[in-house]
Amino acid sequence: MTTEYPATLDIDYPVELNRATTFFRLILAIPVLILVTILSASSSSTVTVLTDTGEIVSKTTETGAGLLGALTISTALMILFRRKYPRWWFDFAREFTRFSYRIGAYLALQTDLYPSTDEEQSVHLGIDYPDAASDLNRWMPLVKWFLAIPHYVVLAILAVGAVFAVVIAWFAILFTGRYPRGLFDYILGVARWALRVQAYAFLLVTDTYPPFSLR
Repeated sequence: MTTEYPATLDIDYPVELNRATTFFRLILAIPVLILVTILSASSSSTVTVLTDTGEIVSKTTETGAGLLGALTISTALMILFRRKYPRWWFDFAREFTRFSYRIGAYLALQTDLYPSTDEEQSVHLGIDYPDAASDLNRWMPLVKWFLAIPHYVVLAILAVGAVFAVVIAWFAILFTGRYPRGLFDYILGVARWALRVQAYAFLLVTDTYPPFSLR
C-alpha cells in the first residue's frame, strides 16, 4: 500500500499480552459485539396473508439494509445527483469504522485494551475526506461494489488464513505471553486490505482501485 491511498491502518505491536483476558476474550467481547450488532444490524419483517378459513396463501419477508447500508446508499445517491459527500455522514462512517476495527483488533488478540467507542487506543485508522465534486466520479458508486468482486474472493481466502492465525496466536499467547510477529503482521495486512476495499466500495471515499497487497 502506498501512503497516497486515502485509507490507512496501523496497530501498535504489543510487547506482552495478558494470558487471562486472552483466554476469555470471546466472553469479554460480548458487550461490544452486542453494541456493534445493534448499530449495524438490518431489519426484517414477515407478511403473511390468510384466507377466511385461516389458510396461508402467501408469505413474504421484507429486509432493510441497516443503518450503515442505508448510509452507503444515501451517500451514493448524493454523489450521483448532487456531487456532494456530507461531512457529518463521513464523520459518522469513519468513527464507526474505527470502532469496528478496534473491536476486530481486540478479537484478533492484537491488543488487551477493551474497545473504546471514541478513543483511538492502539488502533490507528485514517480515512481522508473526499472532495466529491473534484475527486469522485458521480457514476462510480453505481459499479464500485461490482468492480470489487475480485477483492471479495481474495479476502475470503485470506480471512480463512487469518482465523487459523488467530487460533495459533491464542495458544502462543497463553504459553509465552507474546504474539508471534509474523502472525500479527499477516492479520494486520488482511485488515488493511479489507479497509481499502471498504473505503472504495462502501464508504465511497475514493475512486482509486484498491491494490492487491497486505502492505
